[in-house]
Amino acid sequence: MLLIFLFSSCSKEITIDLPSPEKKIVVDGGIMVGQPVEINLTWSTGYFEPIDSVSLANYLITTAQVFVSDGAQVDTLHLAFNPNKPIPVVWRGATIIGQVGHTYLLTVISEGRTATSTTTIYNPTPLDSTWFKLNPPQDSLGFAWARLTDPIGAGNGYRWFSKRITKDPAFLAPFGSTFDDKFIEGASFDFAYNRPSNAGSTAPEDNGPQAGYYMIGDTIVIQFCSIGQAEVNFFRTYENVVASNGNPFAAPGVIKTNVIGGLGIFCGYSPSYDTIICQ
Repeated sequence: MLLIFLFSSCSKEITIDLPSPEKKIVVDGGIMVGQPVEINLTWSTGYFEPIDSVSLANYLITTAQVFVSDGAQVDTLHLAFNPNKPIPVVWRGATIIGQVGHTYLLTVISEGRTATSTTTIYNPTPLDSTWFKLNPPQDSLGFAWARLTDPIGAGNGYRWFSKRITKDPAFLAPFGSTFDDKFIEGASFDFAYNRPSNAGSTAPEDNGPQAGYYMIGDTIVIQFCSIGQAEVNFFRTYENVVASNGNPFAAPGVIKTNVIGGLGIFCGYSPSYDTIICQ
């Protein structure tokens, strides 16, 4: 009883006055070969700030000057609607269309703040082959496999997206979708990815024994994109922070953004496509 009294009497409630974080522009999007620029714009917020439908609406940037330049012309982005995006209100260009070998400068100005970012569209690297493979002891569930030969001297990275015909509304990226060619340059190797799902999905196939698997009968379109090294660094550090979220023993992570004066990612994508029939 004495020990209990001593330990309980040593506890003290501490109130920490956290400083308000600097308000910054957050960029999420890019430009793909054959398509205009399309990005989401939001404001950053404090770690302990509320996240609900009202606050999310307040974080959206709907009043801004947004431009993209390819060195020869300037395109003004305007608000548009894309139901396949996590945030359906997007800023979209009209006149500049993504081309291999071109570099693009994005400029965002809002409430006296300016954020800029530069990205380049690299040559696409097609996959050698793709296939579906069961994952024992499963008799109808498995993963998407591919074989890649990395060209020598490219110095870029890759990002994997997939979409099931008639089932997925858009191309989705699984966790760990990005890798660079630092250790695989000139090599040929096989690799596999699980089935991605929309964040927060309540569909039975995303919360039961089928979660993460493709199944016999699925038709999968693979969108395999070449991207730059700075963009690889963003996605890898972002996923490291997501993976350690909630772990009190994890080291603080720093996301390596390619946005100057803000946060987030502006990425150039050069895709190649393959189709897998799961059978």
